[in-house]
This record gives sequence, C-alpha cells and structure tokens, in this order.
Amino acid sequence: MPPRAIIAEDEPVLRTGFKKLLTAVWPEVEIVAVAKDGSQALQLLGEHHPDVLFLDIQMPGLSGLEVARAASGHCHVVFVTGYDQYAVAAFEHGAIDYLMKPVTATRLSAACQRVRERLTTHPANLEALVQRLENAAANRRAYLRWINAESGAKVQLTTVEEICYFQADTKYTRMVTADREALIRIPLKELLEQLDPAEFWQIHRATIVNMNAVAEVSRDPRGHPILHLKKRRETLAVSQPFAHLFKQM
Repeated sequence: MPPRAIIAEDEPVLRTGFKKLLTAVWPEVEIVAVAKDGSQALQLLGEHHPDVLFLDIQMPGLSGLEVARAASGHCHVVFVTGYDQYAVAAFEHGAIDYLMKPVTATRLSAACQRVRERLTTHPANLEALVQRLENAAANRRAYLRWINAESGAKVQLTTVEEICYFQADTKYTRMVTADREALIRIPLKELLEQLDPAEFWQIHRATIVNMNAVAEVSRDPRGHPILHLKKRRETLAVSQPFAHLFKQM
C-alpha cells in the first residue's frame, strides 16, 4: 500500500502549490485529502486515517496546533510554518520535520525522506510539543496589525488584513486595498520587518504582496510569475530574485 497523506493549508495558492510540489518530490505518496482549515483537517483525519499529515500551524478557526494534538500518536506530522521559532521545538519533541514557508523542492524532498524512514515506527506523542508551541505563540513577536494613513485632515485606520499590496513610490509607500489607495511614510524595508512573513512576501525590490489577496499565479512569455489578485484588476510581476518563491505554483 502506498503511504497516505493529508495536506492542511488555508491559503488556496499555497495549498495548490504545495500539493503539486509534494507530488513531484514524492510520486509514490497518495494524497487522500486536502483541508482548507483546521476544522476540516480534523474531520478528514477521522475519515482517512493517513500515515502523514502536512500541517500548517497558522490556520483560522481551529488552529494547526489543535489539529496536531488530535493527530498525536495517530499519524506522523510535518509542520509547515512561517515562524522559525517553531523549528527547534518541533525537532526536540519528536515531530518528523518542519518546513518554513515558502517551501522549496529541496527542503520538502528532505522532509519526505525523513517521513519514509519513520513510516514503520509508531507516530510520536506530540502533547509536549503542542504545549510548547502554544506557549511560544502566546509570547510571539507582535506583528503590525493596522496602519494609519492621512487623508486630508483625517487619519484613516487600515488593518493589514485589508491590504492587497505595498509598493514603493518615490519618498512614500503606496498602500493598496481592494477599493482604495493611500500614501504612507513608512519605507518598504521598514514595513517588511514589521509584517508577518507568513502572509506578506516581497516579490520585487519595490513590492510586498499580501498572499491572502492572491487568487492565482500565471506566467509571462519568459516564464516569470505574474500574480492575479482576488479583488483588484491589476496584476503584479515577480522579479527574478523572488521568482523561486513561486517555482512550484
């Protein structure tokens, strides 16, 4: 019987890309289900009883950590995360592996090899790991949550979830949401240091995109990635230094 896997990832673009990448680096694995959130992941675990779960830690609703607690001792778990502080804890407490976003073919291939080596062993008890990760999440660095933008005599408050992308604009940074734009005085480099790296990716020296706002990825005639947004008509070009982030999408 081929090994059976479930993928749990809440972002559609990342979910599709990860599935393609996993199929490419581990052709023998049977991906029996793909979950779009923690609640669905928990349900699919009960239905399919997979050998391995590729689990995004940060998911809305029922978190990845709660799913990991349910999977503990029942299947092998590979964590997928945008936060590197989870990595040490994952290795110290028996998880097969962890993957940092954006996931590369080389890194995923190494993780799959570790899974193959442990398939004949009983899955680890992850209770200590989950507790440690929950403590780490509670003490995690607070990323930028909202931005003030001047609009005439008023100051407009925008949450980072509303923002589709940022783009450098001479001395300012252009902040673009689904239905409006504003200029802010925070430099792009400074923004990059304050934004959650699991959600905001730099795709050009002058552009940071909210991956939650991306609907799909296509290619131009030269094979360079083009990002299509869910709520904006314009597309965003990915420059060569950042093209590897979308290699499997």
